[in-house]
Amino acid sequence: VQLQAYGGGLVQPGGSLRLSCAASGMIFSMYDMSWYRQAPGEQRELVARITRTGTTYYAGPVEGRFTISRDNAKNTAYLQMNNLKPEDAAVYYCEAVTPGDVYWGQGTQVTVSS
Repeated sequence: VQLQAYGGGLVQPGGSLRLSCAASGMIFSMYDMSWYRQAPGEQRELVARITRTGTTYYAGPVEGRFTISRDNAKNTAYLQMNNLKPEDAAVYYCEAVTPGDVYWGQGTQVTVSS
């Protein structure tokens, strides 16, 4: 099983980025997919989750600005991030969970700075 997260980068405040998490070696549609982030000196925190049935959850600070989605045909989960703020800067990780299995992707860095 492999999760490949990509799409991070440097963006100005107010800008947008779309993160992708490409999965392989798993039955993608059976997994709940989540995005977490970890800023320097901080704990990793849940940003958004989409269940295998399509139910979504967002952490308060990102609700209304971020959108999580998935394309089961492409084995990929996405995180569309709009109106980015400096406090959104972090390493973003994707997670795949199904009963008995948890997998993490490597992180992708998001920097928000003018």
